[in-house]
Amino acid sequence: QVQLVESGGGLVQIGGSLRLSCAASGSFISINTMGWYRQAPGKERELAATITSGGSTNYADSVKGRFTISRDNAKNTVYLQMNNLKPEDTAVYYCDAIILTGWGHRHYWGQGTQVTVSS
Repeated sequence: QVQLVESGGGLVQIGGSLRLSCAASGSFISINTMGWYRQAPGKERELAATITSGGSTNYADSVKGRFTISRDNAKNTVYLQMNNLKPEDTAVYYCDAIILTGWGHRHYWGQGTQVTVSS
């Protein structure tokens, strides 16, 4: 059984920083693209950033220049460094990974971690 476990959310002031982590565990063959999505109250889930197994990254325009996604393939972990946080960054952040198991590729999601940016 594959699990993604997130950590690092919390309450931060405007302009502050947070670092989210997401570790994959369980029985699998490999991890392809990993990413972070977010969902604010009353809104649909949206992409924040993704990173391929080779390290290529993609960011939503709203977070470019402020967020950095990275991964440690040896630890099966993806990170999201969030700087200069704004109130509109307040959301539940979900980790996503495309993982290959004996059953093929599929998306796995973490449980979500709350990020709240306040003044």
